[in-house]
Amino acid sequence: MLDSDVIDLFRVPAGKKFKLKDHDPEWAGTDEMMELGQGELKERAQAILLENRQHLHASQDLLYADNRYSVLIILQGMDASGKDGTIEHVMAGLNPQGCDVHSFKKPTPEELDHSFLWRCSRRLPERGRIGIFNRSYYEDVLIVKVHPELIASHPTYEKVGKKFWAHRYEDINEFERHLVRNGTVVLKFFLNISKKEQKRRFLERIDRPEKNWKFNVDDVKERGFWKDYMQAYQDALNATSTKWAPWYVIPADHKWVARALIADIVTSAVCALDLSFPVVSDAQRTALIDARRTLTGEDEWRLD
Repeated sequence: MLDSDVIDLFRVPAGKKFKLKDHDPEWAGTDEMMELGQGELKERAQAILLENRQHLHASQDLLYADNRYSVLIILQGMDASGKDGTIEHVMAGLNPQGCDVHSFKKPTPEELDHSFLWRCSRRLPERGRIGIFNRSYYEDVLIVKVHPELIASHPTYEKVGKKFWAHRYEDINEFERHLVRNGTVVLKFFLNISKKEQKRRFLERIDRPEKNWKFNVDDVKERGFWKDYMQAYQDALNATSTKWAPWYVIPADHKWVARALIADIVTSAVCALDLSFPVVSDAQRTALIDARRTLTGEDEWRLD
């Protein structure tokens, strides 16, 4: 696993001023790491990813058996930042029976008739399970902040301003505090992609027929609001990175970097829980002994 000093480079400190421009989307290692060369760095990143998959797979069984905690992983980022690929590669070793992935698109009329937290709260992981949100309730302080006309039907639409957003940030913080107090580990990742790299990935989706289906013309239009989105992310991360649910700004221009970092942070968080298999009572142990005696005393069945 990575040193905690490396992980601290990406954690947004609670209560301190955070500037997104201080985080390089192209980051591929510390000065000491860069001396190894990118080829060796990629190999080490792959080794870290594989090692963490194994640890996470083993910890998942404990998480389920212990049945006291759940894990919520939130992935946010601009289009083509690598959210889908992160889910595919980082979570590849998990048992699908204990992991739920939910993608949140444009809200339905029913969802709009509830509070902005409602549709995500219905998809929270149960104790013993891992839940992954591909986008989340944070869309309501990101895309909605860039395009406030999307909430024109909101009862307080005419009063949308600093206080409106401050109240939403407060609601999110209290919601996540409630989750943590009730045993949910909340891990939030912003995949920080540069505008230049997003352009390269969009062009790849256009030029490669097998990727055409992933391209959405509206995504190009949203590039025109890039500065607005970066400001919205900076505001949200400043307001909602807390001690109980911190944000991690993950450099996403190099997919191998992003996947290794997220895998390490998730695995470290799960392994740090005081997980254990349930203790068998004397009565249960006696029942196990009786069951074993019954099984070993059975005649072997065969078809004559």
